[in-house]
Order: sequence, then C-alpha cells, then structure tokens
Amino acid sequence: MKWKNKLAGQPIWEGPISFRDKKEKVAEHVSRFVRDGDIIGIGSGSTSFLALKKIAERAAAERWNVLAIPTSKEAEMNCNYYGLTTTSLLNARPDWGFDGADEVDSHNRLIKGRGGALFAEKLVMASSPKTYILVDESKLVGHLGEKFAVPLEVDSRSIHIVEAALKDMGIDQVDLRMAVAKDGPVITEAGNVIMDAWFPTISNNLEKELSAIPGVIESGLFIGYSVEILTV
Repeated sequence: MKWKNKLAGQPIWEGPISFRDKKEKVAEHVSRFVRDGDIIGIGSGSTSFLALKKIAERAAAERWNVLAIPTSKEAEMNCNYYGLTTTSLLNARPDWGFDGADEVDSHNRLIKGRGGALFAEKLVMASSPKTYILVDESKLVGHLGEKFAVPLEVDSRSIHIVEAALKDMGIDQVDLRMAVAKDGPVITEAGNVIMDAWFPTISNNLEKELSAIPGVIESGLFIGYSVEILTV
C-alpha cells in the first residue's frame, strides 16, 4: 500500500532550476548510461534531481530492475517518488554514480558539501568505479577555493579542537554553518555539524591532512576520485 498524502505525492525540490534547458540535456545524456540490473549512486542538486527523474522514466519504460543508493534524505525521497528502489552500501556496491559539485578545477578536483551531504556523498563516490559530475559552467574554477570555503563535517564536541588546528595551519576564517529554518547550527543526517574553512591554496595532500584532525568526520575536498565531468 502506498501513501496517498500530499508530501508523498510530490518530489522534494524547492524553487526554480537555473539553466533548466541545458541541465535537462545533461540529465538525458546521463540517463543513457543506465542498464538493466544497474546499481547507481544518486547525488543531490538540481541537475542530479533532473537526472534521477530521467533515469527513473527510462527504467520504467524498459521495465528494468535498477537499484539506487541515495546520498541524502532528499535523494532518497525523490527515488521513492519516482519509483526507484533504494538500497544502501551495506547491501550493495554502486556500478556507477552521478552527483553535482560546488567547484571543479582543471584537474577534476572537487569541492562539495554546500548541501550538507558531503559524508554520504564521499562514501558513495569512494565505492563507485566511476562517478559523473554534473555541473554548469559557473562551477568551473581556476583553483579550488576560488568561490567557496571547504566544508568540514565535524563531531560537535570537537569544534574548538578543529578551529584551533585550522588556526595552526594558518587559516583565520572558519565559520560554524548556521541553519536557516531552525535555530542554531546545521545538523547533518549523521548528527554532526558543519564548519566552513577558507583556504588560500589547496594541495593534493590537504584532504588527508584535514581528515587527520581529531573530530573531523569528513571534508568537502574530493581529490583523486574516478570522475568524469559533464558540463551543462
């Protein structure tokens, strides 16, 4: 029996989608990669949302069995709405995946996490042989950190440890990300907080250096992963 309430009868997405026509074309392109029996890592963001819709439509039209591993509650709810069966990394490994990014440099290094799902996104990306990154041209940068801070998912007990460690690294601007529709900080789906740190330069070793700080669960740096950039 399916839920028949209002929230169950609509996708989880708010507001208009910029460059929608171009993003629809990229979404259509990604949907051509799906095959019967695929297990797909499902990212978040507007282009990923459109790609999920196209993939679900194709799977339904072909009567294919496709499993989805979502990286957020938003993605999970949209999978359910569009009829894709979801599973988890405990039960399956993705054949491939797709996601967005906040910044992409010329070496396919990424900053992700503006939506707060960086921990789950990295787990799924690290599990996938290949991930398609769907971005518009505004996300392409000359160097990482050009437009966005590096998000850090942090155990709330360690915010002072993390800030002190970042200061020792020469980083002066560190912000605790505050929520918009609730009082206090953003709380991730894993129950952690997010700190945003601005780095003047980002080396290939920085991702590992940040992960070594006690209390840092994960960073929004994605360096050295098997990705293919698809630009809107």
